[in-house]
Amino acid sequence: MLYDFDTTPNRRGTGSMKWDVAEHELPMWVADMDFATAPQVIRAIKNRASHGVFGYSIVPDEWYDAIISWWKRRHNYTIDKSWLQFCTGAVPAISCLVQRITNVGDNVAVLTPVYDIFFHSIENFGRHVAECGLAYSNGNYQIDFDALERVLSNPLTTMLILCNPHNPTGTVWTHEQLSKIGKLCKKYGVVVLSDEIHCDLTLPNVSYTPFASVSEDCAQNSITCISASKAFNLAGLQSAAVFVPNKRLREIAIRGLNSMEVAEPNSFAVGATVAAFNQSEEWLDSLRGYLADNRNAAAEYLKKNAPSAHLIDGKATYLLWIDCSAITNDSNELCDFIAERYGLILSSGAQYRGNGKTFVRMNIACDRARMTDGLHRLSDGLKAYTDKGTTIE
Repeated sequence: MLYDFDTTPNRRGTGSMKWDVAEHELPMWVADMDFATAPQVIRAIKNRASHGVFGYSIVPDEWYDAIISWWKRRHNYTIDKSWLQFCTGAVPAISCLVQRITNVGDNVAVLTPVYDIFFHSIENFGRHVAECGLAYSNGNYQIDFDALERVLSNPLTTMLILCNPHNPTGTVWTHEQLSKIGKLCKKYGVVVLSDEIHCDLTLPNVSYTPFASVSEDCAQNSITCISASKAFNLAGLQSAAVFVPNKRLREIAIRGLNSMEVAEPNSFAVGATVAAFNQSEEWLDSLRGYLADNRNAAAEYLKKNAPSAHLIDGKATYLLWIDCSAITNDSNELCDFIAERYGLILSSGAQYRGNGKTFVRMNIACDRARMTDGLHRLSDGLKAYTDKGTTIE
């Protein structure tokens, strides 16, 4: 391996949201990695810092070129420069676009369980979450297209927020699935807002399909959020982008992003993104291999030491989605118990709605030793929770 992912920086005392915890606690919840970002990105940030002046910044051509080149090279999709707009993060963009594209009282569809901040972006602005629960059988998630059509056919449903690849299940939607979604949304006049910030974190040899690449109808009826933040651990730099092929929809979206003041870069956002996409491809491929090995090791560990918990076979993200339905129907209680007794902080699946109340989410984007520590704590916690006599009603 060209890069050392077994050695990670000490993040305690650095103002980290993840690591601002007690000394005995092990946080494996929020989706940021414990690895230092790519050396090329660090070098770009240091070079920028050495200049010493941090005034207002513009978005130069090299930022557009880096994104266009990356998506063409890595994902076989051509993004036109005119489609792109800088924004300060996928979440600010989603919140802004929900406000701009939909009206108060509208329904915004989501495929649950799904990233919980989507609900905040919808409900905080007077819109309603229209849940379409994913079909779950034999440890696999599929889209219930009959249920989705019922949700989309409601005249008050005006937007679908799609997570592609899907967080928390790790599902990489197929071309066929995305095509069906696109056809239904076009049929009922529902705009697709596709969050694709996990797209570069698929397993090695697994490709994701950009929603807009599926068909011209999909392209012309969608807004896509992209970023280097997840793959290169840059969330704290507040840097993302949206691309919108449809000119009318693009003008509305860009006006919204600028009106909400989320379209201006900080001094480090552009350079870090350019260095990630132009210079750090080898680092990312090495990272993906390490994360895949982590996932395989975790699967073997859980199979041997916690057989009552079932790991969903996700193909993307660095998040384990673990079915604990044989143990509990209250993931909030389970996570509280494990945190209190064993210091392991996980995400309760209940916050993702759908069938998440019997799941926990675990972040394994860390060195192998730390992951093993977390798995030990999880296994011990599941056994102790079961032994204490909690019943499933």
